[in-house]
Amino acid sequence: MRNSIFTVATALLLSSTVFGQLRPTDQTGINVFENPKVETQWTGPKVEFGGSISMPYIALQQSNAVAIQDPTKNTQALFKNTNNFALSMANLYINSYLADGITLNVTLYLASKHHNETWVKGGFVQFDKLPFLKMDFLDNIMKYTTIKVGQMDVNYGDAHFRRSDGGNGIYNAFMENYIMDEFATEIGAEADVNYNGILGTVSLTDGELNPNLAAIDTTQAAYKYSNGIRNPSFIAKLGYDKQITDKFRFRLTGSVYTTAGSGSNTLFGGDRTGSNYSAVMYNSGPSTSTAFNGRFNPGLSDRVTSFMGNLFLKYRLTDGLAVESFTTLEAAHGAKASEATDRTANQFASDLIFRFGAAENFFVGARYNTLSAQVATAPAAGGADMVPAYTLGISRLAISGGWFVTKNIMAKVEYANQQYTGVPNVNYILNGAQFHGLSAEAVISF
Repeated sequence: MRNSIFTVATALLLSSTVFGQLRPTDQTGINVFENPKVETQWTGPKVEFGGSISMPYIALQQSNAVAIQDPTKNTQALFKNTNNFALSMANLYINSYLADGITLNVTLYLASKHHNETWVKGGFVQFDKLPFLKMDFLDNIMKYTTIKVGQMDVNYGDAHFRRSDGGNGIYNAFMENYIMDEFATEIGAEADVNYNGILGTVSLTDGELNPNLAAIDTTQAAYKYSNGIRNPSFIAKLGYDKQITDKFRFRLTGSVYTTAGSGSNTLFGGDRTGSNYSAVMYNSGPSTSTAFNGRFNPGLSDRVTSFMGNLFLKYRLTDGLAVESFTTLEAAHGAKASEATDRTANQFASDLIFRFGAAENFFVGARYNTLSAQVATAPAAGGADMVPAYTLGISRLAISGGWFVTKNIMAKVEYANQQYTGVPNVNYILNGAQFHGLSAEAVISF
């Protein structure tokens, strides 16, 4: 009996068979959106392990327009940075194939800029089949349907499929994610349907990254305009994704994310790992952090409704040369629970990437990303002047190139230039802010 248990345990722990029901974490996962629907042959329970590690090098220069530039005398002056390696980040993946068409995914962040200790990202069960129900009409439905239940990335928009996630930067041709990085993990259920290229997603979640059982006290100023209820979030997506010819792929989707109020929604601040633009737009004071430098969170942490449209095109020009573009239009509005009126945040991003080589193992690309967001009046804090309400503008141009040494190893280098506009001329760190320069990264993912 003991030998049998040992044999089964060893098979589960050492199995490295890839069954293809989850998105690959290497180069073959690029331009994969929802988890692929792949017919597999069931041979018994299996467990596979994977990991990712990213090692960034940062050489960015920064400046702003505050009068006193000494960070020891002004908490709105910028940190005096230098060129160096930033903290490496790492992920661990555990995929368990429990039954025919039933898969469990658990992902851990082993180290990151925001949390340098191990954190569980989340885990979900994915149903590609429902063998326990034994109903023919459900079997036919599941040929085109995938159901996920657990704590997982919310499937709002398509941009989150092309972002860097902690140690895994292999899907991202650039060093950083969007300026307004829409990414959150929430507890809920999702159904994805794809029939002959027509795709749809519906999802219902708890609306929070870190669920809280405490009642919302609307007598407190921080929750004055909350409806007093922890509302669920609803996510929907509709689109078309088709390989039109052997050379041309077309994907167009529209998505919505909405919640009537949750108290601590993190749609634009759910990343627990951090930005690759380290030590920019930051002061060395004890209350500041480099974790999310270069990004902007509009702070719509209670009620929020956001729409995103995405267009993905890829055309193979010749053998060994392909061009692809990915464009995002996004419009969000909402507020904190302490705010009576909603604010807006609008984002545009578009990139153009050329991939070449026998296995598309080289690439060069450019991305332009802009943001316009209404910012509420900020109280004086940390030495800053009172900042009146204003409309913030941020623009970024990034040019990158990279090489897949193997499908598991990627190196990339990028030049980026980011500008902040519309900020009032006061003693505030974003007044006249900008940064530019080079950064590079090596990524290993399997």
